[in-house]
Amino acid sequence: MNWKIQKLLNGETIVSKEPGNSMLPILKSKQPVILEPTTWEACDKGDLVFCKVRGNCYTHLVKGKNAKRGLLIGNNHGRINGWTKNVYGKVIEILPMK
Repeated sequence: MNWKIQKLLNGETIVSKEPGNSMLPILKSKQPVILEPTTWEACDKGDLVFCKVRGNCYTHLVKGKNAKRGLLIGNNHGRINGWTKNVYGKVIEILPMK
């Protein structure tokens, strides 16, 4: 299991840095964020969440919410990754690049 998921499931707040430009201009590649544990039910459209969709873990944008399907996850450039209920963390702070 992904170490970030394990820590979030244990109730720990963590710092995460992920590569990629799919969340520009909100997040830069490897920009640190603080993730606090959460569930999909506690999230809303517009939140940034750490989740698993089709076996891959992402920090992505919540595009929609549905009681049966969970959260619709996508990037900041219009791409949709899919529906998931496997949400482990929510971004509570975007930290400056060093």
